[in-house]
Amino acid sequence: MTRMLKSGMTANASGSGHLSEFTGQVALIGAGKMGGAMLGGWIGLGLDPACIAVIEPQPAPVIAALAARGFKLNPDPLSLRPDVIVLAVKPQTAPEIVSQVAGLTAPTSVVVSIMAGRTLAFLERALPPDAAIIRAMPNTPAAIFRGITVAVPNARVTPAQRQLAHSLLAATGAVEWIADEGLMDAVTAVSGSGPAYVFLLAESLARAGEAAGLPADLATQLARATVAGAGELLHRSPLGASQLRQNVTSPGGTTAAALDVLMAADGIDQLMERAIAAATRRSRELAG
Repeated sequence: MTRMLKSGMTANASGSGHLSEFTGQVALIGAGKMGGAMLGGWIGLGLDPACIAVIEPQPAPVIAALAARGFKLNPDPLSLRPDVIVLAVKPQTAPEIVSQVAGLTAPTSVVVSIMAGRTLAFLERALPPDAAIIRAMPNTPAAIFRGITVAVPNARVTPAQRQLAHSLLAATGAVEWIADEGLMDAVTAVSGSGPAYVFLLAESLARAGEAAGLPADLATQLARATVAGAGELLHRSPLGASQLRQNVTSPGGTTAAALDVLMAADGIDQLMERAIAAATRRSRELAG
């Protein structure tokens, strides 16, 4: 692995390494929405396109256009000797794809999987013995480089491989590491599926505004801007969500009246706990 990282490679303020210093080869298997977002992030952070090989049988026009930057698109797999293999395919295709990827894996390779529900044990059974594997769960805000990814390594991942994987994953947002893979089902329920809950909040807020008498278009505009703006404030502010909520809430005011409903014993906390529990159970079922 030492040939991949020049001496002095460090993490920058966003948590990603200086990818311009990477001199090995990354093979991206699958360039759909998430894989494509990662690819764009790598190139944006200075990873030399000549270091990238993309395997995608049906590349979107944006991927084909990016290929003009110099990365290899659908090269002969036998010509590849990747230091990092990123699996960004649908989990339903995993058995077939992973068996093919096994032939690309070298003793020094690290495999980074972002396939939902596919466990380290599944990957270890399909890949060569002693393969270094990282399971990661990103989320869809990666498309605008504001995602968050949680990753867990198997016992064979070296510190250098973990550092490199962190740099690649951080190209689309924040990265957190865990040691207990059992937490990945709850991670999937909270951050992996979480953007859908926020979008539902915007839909629900718009419907409630319309029910209160607002024109549908105005209700939708107000709900969309409010959710987006509040999310950006939460992102930028050093204050916690609880303090930000309290800052908006005057005693006896309109916000307090609404929060009395939302924070009732059978309100949003109980509903969200049930929703996360349901998503966690389903994640475990899909993982088998």
